Amino acid sequence: MMRTNESLRMAFENLRSHKLRTALTVLGIVISVATLVSVLSILRGMDRYISERVSRLGSDVFVVSQFGIITNARQWVAAQRRPELTFEDYEALRTGMREPVLVGATLSQRKEVSYAQQTLRASIRGVTPNMIEIQSTAVEFGRYLTDSDYLHRRQVAVIGQDVVESLFPNLDPVGKGLRLEGRPFLVVGVAERVGSVFGDSLDDFVFIPLTTARKLYGQRQSLSFQIQVPSADRMTVAQDEARFILRGRHHLDYSEEDDFGLISPAAVLELWQDLTGTISKVALVVTVVFILVGGIVVMNIMLAAVTERTWEIGMRKAVGAQSADVLGQFLMESACLSTLGGLLGIALAGGFIQLVAIFSPVPAELSAASVAAAVAISSAVGLFFGIYPASRAARLDPITALRAETSS
Repeated sequence: MMRTNESLRMAFENLRSHKLRTALTVLGIVISVATLVSVLSILRGMDRYISERVSRLGSDVFVVSQFGIITNARQWVAAQRRPELTFEDYEALRTGMREPVLVGATLSQRKEVSYAQQTLRASIRGVTPNMIEIQSTAVEFGRYLTDSDYLHRRQVAVIGQDVVESLFPNLDPVGKGLRLEGRPFLVVGVAERVGSVFGDSLDDFVFIPLTTARKLYGQRQSLSFQIQVPSADRMTVAQDEARFILRGRHHLDYSEEDDFGLISPAAVLELWQDLTGTISKVALVVTVVFILVGGIVVMNIMLAAVTERTWEIGMRKAVGAQSADVLGQFLMESACLSTLGGLLGIALAGGFIQLVAIFSPVPAELSAASVAAAVAISSAVGLFFGIYPASRAARLDPITALRAETSS
């Protein structure tokens, strides 16, 4: 224990006496650790963020849309040629499927909505009344759209919190009339706040009956369908059933691809994990390069230190120090250099993460696991790249070492 404490004390004294050299030595370690911790923290925060957002869709709900999940330009071009999903497709799914609990439909447009002298561009969504159950929409004030509203094409609306704040500041909007496409709509309900995704608000919506939306925007507008299944383990069966019905309606041959897309929570998470996996690999390569550069710098600096302190090493051995003592001292100095770089890298990453959280919508959280991994890696780099300089110092012959100082 005494030897360890003495080696540690001497290591810090040597580092303190060569401040500039110490700073330049740890720079590579600082950059590599800061990169590693920042990327891990941002990915961890985004993983939780995406999981929470996807969970709002529900693990037992999947979506059928004209486009589906698009990941490249070729898929986007191909999706433009797909036929619209029609109200008749919705009826076929609603009456023909045996697996799901509920089948809902949505028609989405982005239009201006106004009240008094205030105007807002919002997401106008024509929905079926059962969407309150499928999407787990919560109404804060008033009521949701009813079957009677749907059957009679009533001009009624349920609005989001952004619409309330923009058009009805300091007012109770329930019972008020807003205008959409030049037509009056009665506000019958206000939804609870949903939040945002990467800074884009999800509360700038106006729900109206699907039948009313089709009267406003035309009968041939493409719809999307939300299908709720009894449980998550029945998801695949229900998707196959929906695919079978729609392929039959669209007269697709066995060899032809689907002309519609299926989006499930599992597919979204898989796509996200593929993306983050790629980011992690790139970050790992960058981190390894910086760590290798930092480690080589540490080794070169320690070799220079061995040469510079040859007489000191010889004197210590002459008065009884063992090779293991010299080896331990130089390994301790190398580990302290790298660990210092790791701690500074963690501090730099922590500051960067705070700035990201303040000035961007990207979520990030500094985890204890990433901090521990960073400290362990930086210390291991110091020990690994310090082995050669330390063993070279330990092998020095004391007489030769003392003579080197005399000859110089």
